[in-house]
Amino acid sequence: MPIPKSPRRPLPAALLAGVLAAAALGGAGLAGRADAAEAAGGPDTGTRTVEYFADSHGEGRHVQVPAAVPAEIRKEKRTPATAAPDGEVTALQKTGPSEGRLDLVIMGDGYTADQQEDFRQDAESKLDSIFAIEPYKSYKGLFNFWLVNTVSNESGVSGDPTQDVVKDTALSSYFFCDDVERLLCIDEKKVDSYAQQAPDSDIVFVVSNATKYGGAGYGGLQSTAGHTGIATMSSDNDRSYLIGAHELGHSIGLLADEYQYAGYGRYPGAEPVEPNTSILTADGMSGAKAKWYRWLGESDPAGGTVGAYEGGGYYEYGIYRPTQNSIMRSLDTEQFNLVGREAMIAGFYRDADVLTARTPTTRSLRPQDHIRVDLAPLAKGLSDVRVHWYVDGVEVRRAAAERTVTGKELGARKGTHTITATAVDNSASLRDPAAIRAASNSVSWTVKTGK
Repeated sequence: MPIPKSPRRPLPAALLAGVLAAAALGGAGLAGRADAAEAAGGPDTGTRTVEYFADSHGEGRHVQVPAAVPAEIRKEKRTPATAAPDGEVTALQKTGPSEGRLDLVIMGDGYTADQQEDFRQDAESKLDSIFAIEPYKSYKGLFNFWLVNTVSNESGVSGDPTQDVVKDTALSSYFFCDDVERLLCIDEKKVDSYAQQAPDSDIVFVVSNATKYGGAGYGGLQSTAGHTGIATMSSDNDRSYLIGAHELGHSIGLLADEYQYAGYGRYPGAEPVEPNTSILTADGMSGAKAKWYRWLGESDPAGGTVGAYEGGGYYEYGIYRPTQNSIMRSLDTEQFNLVGREAMIAGFYRDADVLTARTPTTRSLRPQDHIRVDLAPLAKGLSDVRVHWYVDGVEVRRAAAERTVTGKELGARKGTHTITATAVDNSASLRDPAAIRAASNSVSWTVKTGK
């Protein structure tokens, strides 16, 4: 049975404004956003802009494909002869309530009733590979992973190994989408239907049971299940997980693609809203104290030093990226550059809270009542989270790092007091004041003492 849903957290106003501003730009916008025809007509009308990587070590491309799956592939799902837990949801990882976490939904396609354990193993393998990459590795504890069983009538997916192969599958995955062999498309409505079985859905991964390399990124979605992006990837290729890692860079970090297209020429627009592209040179950033000026000259995990390298956001000239290479430019590396890391961590905290209250905040407490908080289980690495306690806005330093306190222990005297716990991530990967502010959250209680 489906797990009961939690209330969805609304899209933050600042994030929504950024998405809308990016859509208005003529140049480097968020990858894969829906065009106006799709927004008006829904997922089965017009075209959909998707991102794909023809080479598992190469740069990406964007292409418009028909939103509707070809008729010979899109079949109404029949009930398989062998009963199976179709639509059953399993929590692969649950670190906290959905309203304080990023909920990643993973579903498979081309797995029959007898292959659901194979799907689980493939899904776990992809997640393990993605979350071995920083900053996913350090901040894995801010995610919930929901596995949704999707039972297909036939094993494998259409277009594997050749274009004439047609399979009857739950999500209608198919290679040769719009005649591009490595482009692995899906039926969005079917994905949306299965995603609604999960308690919450911020991002969806579809693992297709296929032997050859392929995948796609769908961004800027407005699904009824709530997710804003879908990444597809083939199961048996050992580098297809990088498609998912790259696509999360768009949907969580709001990062631009850092590659360019031959012949696109000079970028014609204003300053991009994405944090990793700019019309400013390194000197211009330093002088204006803009974009990634705080990182200029630093040694970068993706190689080389942070500077302003011409070419990015699909254009060859007049626009700059932070490093020569990164996962947002090419899949021949799995590293985000320092600018991308900071944007990703800020993105994690836009939709997830590192601190949650175990003691209810909706009722008044007595001085002797225990006040308990939980921290998300972040890994040692890039994160550096510390807890601070306050009484009426004044920090009680002796209680730093405590997870359980009482008002009496904190020194609350007679009267009514506000006890506040604040978690702050002092990560060295954060330098932008806005990102630093985003990397903290607080919870408060009212404590009433005797008169």
